[in-house]
Amino acid sequence: MTDPLFSIDGKIALVTGGTSGIGLMIARGLTRRGVKTYITGRDEKATAELAETLSAEENGGCIGLGADLAGEDGPRHLAEALAERETALHILINNAGAGEAAPLPDVSVADWDMVMNVNLRAPFFLVQKLLPLLEKAASASDPARVINLGSIGGLHIPNWDAFPYGASKAAIHHLTRALTKRLGSSRITVNAIAPGPFPSRLTDTSLDAVKKSIETYVPLGRPGEPEDVEGLVVFLASRAGAYVNGSTIPLDGGYIAAL
Repeated sequence: MTDPLFSIDGKIALVTGGTSGIGLMIARGLTRRGVKTYITGRDEKATAELAETLSAEENGGCIGLGADLAGEDGPRHLAEALAERETALHILINNAGAGEAAPLPDVSVADWDMVMNVNLRAPFFLVQKLLPLLEKAASASDPARVINLGSIGGLHIPNWDAFPYGASKAAIHHLTRALTKRLGSSRITVNAIAPGPFPSRLTDTSLDAVKKSIETYVPLGRPGEPEDVEGLVVFLASRAGAYVNGSTIPLDGGYIAAL
């Protein structure tokens, strides 16, 4: 029996970048719990096929939408596509991300702009364009939720060069707080999750060097697993997390605490 304190059954969610890594972990967890979940990816056909697979595997429905969030009009097009299908949105997960790790002399303007466009500009304008749907889903007892995916790379300086990535993640943590102040009166909470090492397109936790880093710097001695991010998202999206607002929560096995 599901504890009603943690129930999210019947809600509608949008997970950007939901076709791989942490985004897929989140999408699978939401769908499993009866949430009608939209996922986005740049390859519309592949995204739709993955959504069909998730729908068959889990309890809720999953729908794939093609979206290029690096483009200036990407957030608007995605918001319009969702508005054609739904009249309200309970949960927005801004997960789509880009990374560029290059030495200082090698970072190009194109690299910088691409990372900032996906990691910072797109989440802001998605909130802006989806605000009417979020407001329709919101109530005093059950706010609509915006959950931004930041990174521990935005909370500390790593031992490798990742200038645009770290700056974009620090900025999304700040944007989270700014949106919290603005959207509270609309009964919308805004929080950020700052993951540590999870298996993803940007982090291959099977590599020996990454394994050694995790064993050395993560007190729990392991990378994140799907249930770890799934549990935190369910908490934030359910009644249990309705009064958590404006927080950036490290999900890193103690990495930041041990620095």
